Amino acid sequence: MIEALAQADLDAAALEPAERALLELAAKVTRHAYRTTDADIETLRTHGWTDPQIAEAVYVTALFAFFNRVADAFGIDSQGYGGPRPQWEPE
Repeated sequence: MIEALAQADLDAAALEPAERALLELAAKVTRHAYRTTDADIETLRTHGWTDPQIAEAVYVTALFAFFNRVADAFGIDSQGYGGPRPQWEPE
């Protein structure tokens, strides 16, 4: 599962439906936040996520996007203490 998640391959990851739904929202917020709909949030609620949990997931996703963009803008390289690098990133 770790390798699948490191590669952002949700289809290959052995996740519970609620976890998968939350990560699908995180992916949508990461790639196309403006496309997030009320239906996306309602889907998470039907999986048992509370509004504060959903909000926290959005905040964390947005913060990571912010940190990545700041690091990219200043040319900060990976410090090497993260997990495996995604395949789309060169070594």
